[in-house]
Amino acid sequence: MSCIFCKIIDHEIPSSVIYEDESVIAFLDVSQVTRGHTLVVPKKHVANILECDPDTLSHLIQVTQMLAKRIMERTNAKGINILNNTHEAAGQTVMHLHFHIIPRYDENDAIQIEFHESEKQNLEELCALLK
Repeated sequence: MSCIFCKIIDHEIPSSVIYEDESVIAFLDVSQVTRGHTLVVPKKHVANILECDPDTLSHLIQVTQMLAKRIMERTNAKGINILNNTHEAAGQTVMHLHFHIIPRYDENDAIQIEFHESEKQNLEELCALLK
């Protein structure tokens, strides 16, 4: 398989692992957005959150939460972002489910995660569609 995360899981590619159990591995992102930027990945290859079985996803998010707390405490971060991108349109570049844990130290850092209101939506119509 040519998945880079599967190669990291199989220890074919060196990585800085900060947590590992029978079904999850977490390692420092080689491209540190901020100090402590970590990826949390299921060992079983699954493309994205929409394709992940509930048990794996539950354990994955529990490990993500535990590591987020640890990273905040040990790095003295003031905040944290936990991000997941699903499909290319949402920015997914590695087609293996993963969560980014990104410690934040200053609200004026170089990271910009912004939400801008789209065109006005008919919320009643949208609600009916999504129920």
